[in-house]
Amino acid sequence: MAELLHRYRQKRDFSATPEPKGQAEVRISHPERVIDKSTGLTKHDLVNHYLLAAKHMLPHLAKRPLALLRAPSGVDGPLFFQKHAQTLKIPDITLLDPALDPGHPPMIAIDSFAALIGAAQMNVIEFHTWNATTRSIDKPDRLTFDLDPGEGVEWPAMREAAQLVRTLLDELGLQSFLKTSGGKGLHVVVPLAPRADWDSVKDFSRAVVQHLADVAASRFVARSGARNRVGRIFVDYLRNDRGATTVAAFSARARPGLGVSIPCTWDELPTLTGGAHWTIVNAHERLEAGEDPWGDCAKLRQTLTRARKILQRG
Repeated sequence: MAELLHRYRQKRDFSATPEPKGQAEVRISHPERVIDKSTGLTKHDLVNHYLLAAKHMLPHLAKRPLALLRAPSGVDGPLFFQKHAQTLKIPDITLLDPALDPGHPPMIAIDSFAALIGAAQMNVIEFHTWNATTRSIDKPDRLTFDLDPGEGVEWPAMREAAQLVRTLLDELGLQSFLKTSGGKGLHVVVPLAPRADWDSVKDFSRAVVQHLADVAASRFVARSGARNRVGRIFVDYLRNDRGATTVAAFSARARPGLGVSIPCTWDELPTLTGGAHWTIVNAHERLEAGEDPWGDCAKLRQTLTRARKILQRG
């Protein structure tokens, strides 16, 4: 790991990278501070990742309410989720209409390079997004299935499980997309036309997961909780509720190793070695390739009407 990190730092140093035209300059304090003791990765390394990832990541963040996970003392210290502006001072951050979340301070969104890098300066490691945009906050534009392995589940079983989820969705007439979680699992994402409300989308996703648990009980469980999923995989449909969030594509994770959530093609699934296949040390190789494995995912407009009828027929 030490040799790999050395080569990474020699090749990737964006300290002097200018901000895109028109963006405010962001000063990074204490770049040498170690944020992951297991690898020696620093705040400087994390900022470098977001500098390179920004153009890929911002379309996944734009106009979506966010939850930010801050780690002021690094991944080994206390972690803090923040969904509202409160006293958070990030340059160029977007404060959303308070009517979107009545009774609370404004929710936040990140729509610019300066805000993304400013968040990293404020010790934000993880960026989590809603499944809806501010244009249609009560109509989700995607479904997310989070495959979360229980104790004793080996990685090959996770790859097989993701393929089974995809196969079921295909049978329901829904095209799906894959990404690593940056942690232990995988995410299967289904883009939607923003027509159904939160309750309808959540009910459908619950029915999908219950079907998986019914037909493949040795692999899947529909109930959360560590004891329920020993040796099995919980496909988390709770990500599809109003206010729930999922880690964004290209976000790092506040865990030892600083894995990164990376969009993949389904053809890449057999080659993945884990949910943290990519970290901030090697993600740059993929980012520099410039390929978009999700293609027209954001333009795909699917509805649940036909899929719901097929699922009900069993």
